[in-house]
Amino acid sequence: MTTMRKTSPKIPPALGLAVGVTASSTASTFIRLAQGSMTSLAVAAWRLTIATLILAPFALATCRREWRALTRREWGLIFASGLLLAAHFYTWITSLALTSVAASVVLVATAPLFVGAISHFFLQERMARQTVIGMVVALAGSFIIGLADAGEGVHQIAGDVLALVGALAVAGYMLIGRNLRAQKATPLSLLGYVFPVYGTAALALMGTALLGGVALGGYPAQVWLWLTLMAVFPQIVGHSTLNWALGHVSAIFVALAVLAEPIGSTLLAWLILREPPTLSTLGGGVLILIGIMAATAKSAPNTKTRSSQRPL
Repeated sequence: MTTMRKTSPKIPPALGLAVGVTASSTASTFIRLAQGSMTSLAVAAWRLTIATLILAPFALATCRREWRALTRREWGLIFASGLLLAAHFYTWITSLALTSVAASVVLVATAPLFVGAISHFFLQERMARQTVIGMVVALAGSFIIGLADAGEGVHQIAGDVLALVGALAVAGYMLIGRNLRAQKATPLSLLGYVFPVYGTAALALMGTALLGGVALGGYPAQVWLWLTLMAVFPQIVGHSTLNWALGHVSAIFVALAVLAEPIGSTLLAWLILREPPTLSTLGGGVLILIGIMAATAKSAPNTKTRSSQRPL
């Protein structure tokens, strides 16, 4: 068994986490800006496609040996992970067109709770009492948001449901990534994993858009700017920085820091999109974040023994 040598990072982990959370918080605002000129499916397809193209030179230059060592079963898991990631982005981005940014981001942030539930019922990983309590508190917060949005119209509650479906899809992606990377004798690198997963998701979304007759071009130059910024900051910078932080601080610390992302997203929506959160969304969101904090603080694995995977 090999042991991981702990090296001092050149960048303070707290600073890296701040950069990652800030970058991730910009996603919903960029998405909303792009949705003014294109469909949600096109936004999702281009976000993953541009991110894949940016990563391609680095991945192809450094990861070929890793990919040759993968078994057929492992490739199947990677493709399944990519399809789940495509489903996550499509449902979550669509939810942003139907409900408020605040409601969408706090509901999609419930993904760790779905990870816990799936692990408990299907993977024989028993949940601690504190985790169950955290899930109940977060569920209460979700009901508060849902009940309030039900009075605003069918489209609003549909957006909430899609955000939860997005959380469920990304939970599956997280579980596959965690198990695939942890079970290999020679761990699959972060880039070696995310590049084929992003590529699979991009192909699935682009293929769906083409079959559905969705316009994938002819947008104003400003929209291409939003799409590029979306791929660079929340997708690449946010995702990579948070995973980098897992190598230097505990998973609990990272999980708690990530809870600031819905707060940042809500503040940006308020400042840039002029979309203040409602009292019900604030109250429900606080309960959801407290519930996630309680659940992840008890069940988060130590980074010295295993790695974690988090998509944005």
